[in-house]
Parts: sequence; C-alpha cells; structure tokens
Amino acid sequence: MQFSSRLIAIGIAVLSVTGAHAQQTVPFARGVPVAPTGLEGQPLGDGPWTFRTAETMDVTVRVLARLEWPYSMAFLPNGDLLVTTRKGELRMVRGGKLLPQPITGGPPSVFRGSSGSLGAVHGYMSLVVHPQFARNGLIYFTVNKPVGDRSEGVIVRARLDGMKLVDVTELLAGEGIGGATALAMTPDGLLWFASGSNDAAQDPKVLSGKVLRLTDDGKPAPGNPFVGREGFRPEIYSMGHRAALGLTVHPVTGEVYLSEMGPNGGDEINHIIAGKNYGWPIVSLGRTYPGPWQNAANIPTHEGFEPPLVYWTPSISVSGLTFYTGDALPKWKGDLFVGGLRSGEVPGTGRVDRVLLNEKMEELRRETLFSELHQRMRDVKQAPDGSLYLLVDQEQGAILAVTSANR
Repeated sequence: MQFSSRLIAIGIAVLSVTGAHAQQTVPFARGVPVAPTGLEGQPLGDGPWTFRTAETMDVTVRVLARLEWPYSMAFLPNGDLLVTTRKGELRMVRGGKLLPQPITGGPPSVFRGSSGSLGAVHGYMSLVVHPQFARNGLIYFTVNKPVGDRSEGVIVRARLDGMKLVDVTELLAGEGIGGATALAMTPDGLLWFASGSNDAAQDPKVLSGKVLRLTDDGKPAPGNPFVGREGFRPEIYSMGHRAALGLTVHPVTGEVYLSEMGPNGGDEINHIIAGKNYGWPIVSLGRTYPGPWQNAANIPTHEGFEPPLVYWTPSISVSGLTFYTGDALPKWKGDLFVGGLRSGEVPGTGRVDRVLLNEKMEELRRETLFSELHQRMRDVKQAPDGSLYLLVDQEQGAILAVTSANR
C-alpha cells in the first residue's frame, strides 16, 4: 500500500512539473474536431438482414434499390415512390423497382462534397406531395440553386406529368435561406417550411432559423401568429431553430414536429407551436464543437424557451422522422422513428431510433436500430403496405424496406 501511494505521489509530481495531462490533443478544421475515419465508408452488403428488437418482434431489412446520395422520399396516392437526391435528381420507384431514368424538367442545383463533410451542399432536398395530388398533380421540394459562385435555398412547386415536371415555380427563394431545409404539408393544404440559422434565428425580420407556415402557393398562411405585428415577418410560425433536417405531421392531431440538429450534442425533436421560441442560439442541450457548453449560464435547461419533446446528447445527427401507424409492424404502432446520420461525432455510426411516447407525448423509452449496418440514415417513411422505408445517404446509397420477420 505504501509503495502504491509513493508511485501515485511521484506521478502527480511529474504531471504538475511537466504540465502533462491524459487527454488527447486533436486536430481541428474550421472550428470542428477532425472526425476519426476508422468506421466510415463501410459498404452496404446485399442482405437481407434480420434483427431482434426490444418489443419481441424480429424485423427483416432488404435492399429495395440502390442509387447515389438519396435525400428525401414521398409516396404518391397510387403507391409510386418519389426520391430526391443530393445530385439534383428526382427519381421514381414503381412496383418496387427504381426506374432507370430520372424525372426530367427539374431546376438546376448545386451539389458539392460528401454528406457530412465540411462545406457539403445538397442539390435536391426535402420533398412533399400535395394532399390533393390526385386532383392537381403538385409536388414541392427544396433546392440549393446556383447563384453566381454560391448557392441559395429555394422552395420549388411543380406538377408531375408522367416522368416530367411542368409548371415549375419558385415559391420562396433566397432570404438568407441555405443549407439543409425541410418541408411538410398538413391535410388542410398548408405548406410548412423549416431552415436553420445561427444568430438570425432570433431575428423576426428574417426567415432563416424559423418554421414558416405558407399557403400552397407560398404566401403567408392566414392566422399565423405574427401577422400584422410590427417587425415580424408574417410567414413565421415559430423561431429559434438551429438546423432543420426533417418535418412530419402527427397522423391523428395534424400537429407538426421538427427534427433539429444540435451542435456537439443537443439534437432535438420539437413540437411546433404557434409563436413559440425554441431558443437557438441562446440555449441548447449541447456543447460547442471545441467542447464548452453552448451557453454555460443555461446548463442544462431551456428556461424561458420552449423545451424539446425528445433530445440526444451525444448527438445522433437527427435527420428524417415519421410516426408509424401501420399494422405490418404491430409492436411499433404509434411510435416515432428518427433517422440518425452519425452518433457521437463518429462517422460510420448511423442508425434509426424508435421513441415510444405516451398519450401526453412524453417519452417512455427509446431503442436504437440498424446501427450494425454502419450507414447514414437520411430519411424514414411508412410505405402504403405498412413496411418502413429508409434512405441510406451515401455515394453507394440505397432504399431499404423494413418488414416483420415474424409473419
């Protein structure tokens, strides 16, 4: 015991003299720690794969189709699936098969870098189908369009005519909007749009860092909380958002939920309520990339601001999300599914999280799924047959179908 104590004392003395410490010094690029590469770039196998799950329901994951850099998907009333890609393409899946040619007539876009890399730009992003598509044929998607040597965000509306887009219209362009954006449409035909920001997220005179509620032709929706209020843009429904990766509509209440990526931790699912402020960049449950808390005076709270419904620390880089309502995966009915691009700032650790909520929308438990595949899970949607579809956002990307293995 005395010998051990002397060794410890000597070690402390050496550390105090040399100033050494046990922690690593890691390289930074543009203020962000350079990510390790030991797990990234793992190819997706051929499958199928069977996974045990917590609710005693085994599931099978199959590769439905392979394509480069898929970003968002939406089903048409006839069961066809539309998929946007970071390359600036709109693709169609019909009868479970990816059609060989892209849909034509879409606007030009900017695509740069690999997903997850610093400075990456996505061409085509979030995609929604009008609730009255069978009558009007309208779809909406967000685009980073070229403007000189830079890009800016825009909402595009178009009518799908077979394998061609016609009547292509920009509903909202520029306004400081860029980077990742998200869309949803509620059954009343209103269009919801979210984009991220930093300091501008608290500025009511600009649209970035906000959730907007618009008519289906891009005008401020009647009844928005700031209509007629001096100094506030009438399009704004909520504010204080950092990064918008997905919007979804609750299938029963029609209320809207946002997946919002935090900095180093502090990813959030937010229930979007009229006129509420969600706090960015004043509060966050995450740390800045160099390590300190986002706001040391507000740890760990959203006091004075609307708190998140669900949060992650460390971050899983939340992406698309959906509420599951089908019968094909009965043990998951009513649960919220959230895609994750990477966990704990380590590439190659993408996943899907299943969140069980009670009738008051309070979290009871969550389960991590499909992390063994080591893929970036960009979007998750329920298919008409009740299976769950996932998008793998990588150069060798894919559409995956999740079905019950117990039937």
